Amino acid sequence: MPTETLSLIEPKEKKVRKVEADGGGRTRSFLPPISKISAPAPKAEAPAARIEAPVAIEPEAIVEPVPEPVAEEPIDDRKVIHIKPPIIVKDLAAQLELKPFQLIKDLMELNIFAAINQAIEPDVAAKVCEKHGAIFERDKRKTGEGVHTAKPVVVEPPKKKITEEKPTELQSRPPIITMMGHVDHGKTSLLDAIRKSRVAAGEAGGITQHIGAYSVNRGEGSITFLDTPGHAAFTAMRARGAGVTDIVVLVVAADDGLMPQTIEAINHAKAAKVTIMVAINKVDLPGANVDRVKGQLQEHGLTPEDWGGETICCEVSATKGIGIDNLLESMALQAEVLELKANPGDDARCTVIEAQVEAGRGPTATVIVNTGTLKVGQAFICGNYGGKVKQLIDDLGKPVKEAGPAMPVNVLGFSGLPHAGDELVVMESERDARTLSEERLAAQRTDKLTSPQRARLENLFETLAAEQKKSLQIVLKADVQGSLEALSTALGEIKSKKITLEILHSAVGPITESDVLLASASNAVIIGFSVKVESSASQIAKREGVQIKLYSIIYELIDQIKEAMAGMLDPELRESIVGHAEVKQVFDLTKGKVAGCMVSDGRIPRSARARVLRKRQPIYDGGLATLRRFQDEVKEVRAGLECGIRLGDFTEYEVGDIIEAYTLEKVAQTL
Repeated sequence: MPTETLSLIEPKEKKVRKVEADGGGRTRSFLPPISKISAPAPKAEAPAARIEAPVAIEPEAIVEPVPEPVAEEPIDDRKVIHIKPPIIVKDLAAQLELKPFQLIKDLMELNIFAAINQAIEPDVAAKVCEKHGAIFERDKRKTGEGVHTAKPVVVEPPKKKITEEKPTELQSRPPIITMMGHVDHGKTSLLDAIRKSRVAAGEAGGITQHIGAYSVNRGEGSITFLDTPGHAAFTAMRARGAGVTDIVVLVVAADDGLMPQTIEAINHAKAAKVTIMVAINKVDLPGANVDRVKGQLQEHGLTPEDWGGETICCEVSATKGIGIDNLLESMALQAEVLELKANPGDDARCTVIEAQVEAGRGPTATVIVNTGTLKVGQAFICGNYGGKVKQLIDDLGKPVKEAGPAMPVNVLGFSGLPHAGDELVVMESERDARTLSEERLAAQRTDKLTSPQRARLENLFETLAAEQKKSLQIVLKADVQGSLEALSTALGEIKSKKITLEILHSAVGPITESDVLLASASNAVIIGFSVKVESSASQIAKREGVQIKLYSIIYELIDQIKEAMAGMLDPELRESIVGHAEVKQVFDLTKGKVAGCMVSDGRIPRSARARVLRKRQPIYDGGLATLRRFQDEVKEVRAGLECGIRLGDFTEYEVGDIIEAYTLEKVAQTL
């Protein structure tokens, strides 16, 4: 029986085996054992049908039930909303194809009261979108998706790139040397002697009020010099100069010694951890005392080399040209010791030293290249503003095509005025720079959208007192960003409990029509520092009666602002007691009651005011209506004499009352 069975199914078994090879062994069920075929089980009736199935059905048809069924995900056809922050109500309504008031109604149901132009949180936006059958997805640009893949590269610290560079890529760069010290100690004059130019003669009042960056070629290489102002108001500019420098040359006048700004410059240099050299200037003057200066330096931790320390001190005279070569040699030697290197082939990273708005050029900035090479045509981001390098101008005013490490240049092509101290970073494309600038400006606007402070019972009296204060409102315009920063800080430090100083608007550039209209609307004064007035603005100022004051020296501006604030204060009335008279008898006349008095001390003038004191308490205060000696009207009565006094309409005199005469003097108030 088994042999016959096998012979009957042999042709079909070959096909079954073929299916076994293709189907992975699942066809064994079509060949049940012989014992099961002969058994009377219910399933034994169908072996023939099972044997015929592989013959009638193609192998591919048998394979179909083999794979395990995969559960298909339901297709979500809901609309996806993409909005980059800030999420404005009006923009979200447009994406959802709703009217703004409908979206505001939905927000009110969530206890959120927002206007059409206000921003809402992403979580709130997600709830509103879900209500209207949409999906809100947060913008993932911050994680590096989309066109913003260049953003992590922008914020990457330069140190990471330097550590990965090969030593052969690094090349020696010129040193950056900053001149610092007290005002009028000869910083700029010393730089003039090095450059053989006349910078100080061009400065208003002979003092530096900007950061000047210059490149001086000497021998085998060049040196970059920074000249910082020495006035007390320019503290931030001095700190900025110390932050980008390699060597600080502290200029000290031999006849003056260390002054407040000199000590401040030492602290800035120490905080920046830069090498300090000292140039003792004006050694040719009769009052010069070099040893006294060195002693003062030692007190502040700068011990001269000839006194056993490490600080290089050079005796120079900027006007006579004494010791200039020795100073330059010391600078070069110190630069060699520091081994200053940079990679010119890297993407440029620069520090903004000064920023200004120039007529015909727009926003420009003086920068120093820290690393890499800045070239014309490169896209960049600087602070909140992007741009493309349209032109590079060196310190001599000549256009250049590129600027290497430690080279100062003036950059044209900013979309807005950057802040001094911002870092300029080269981007891959102008589109990336523009997009990143838009994101930073949007974030800045979002920070400003803060809810106003409401009136509270605790600060109600303070608010009322502040409203009664007088206020001097000014519109401030300056030529460069550093001067504007210094002026705003200096004016903000003018403190007074009687009057406030409010800067309505401050910007860099000439005085324009909009400045005049703003001052006219707010009753303000326009203050210009080293700027010009546009002709149209001058005409409007005359028509509107707006005062424009122009200054070129900072301490004159600050002094006049203080005087103007003091002049706005009403003069104080100061009381001065001039005499006393005692009532001896009261006379009842037809014109009223008159007090017969004896002047006890001082004098009683006819033009004075007087008060009646009874038991040392004042009961009346007014002017003198009558002052007589016997029957004659007199101008004054002195001590020891009798007189008749009638005060205004007062009639309740009593014997023993004291009449006190006094005068009121107007005294100008101080801040």
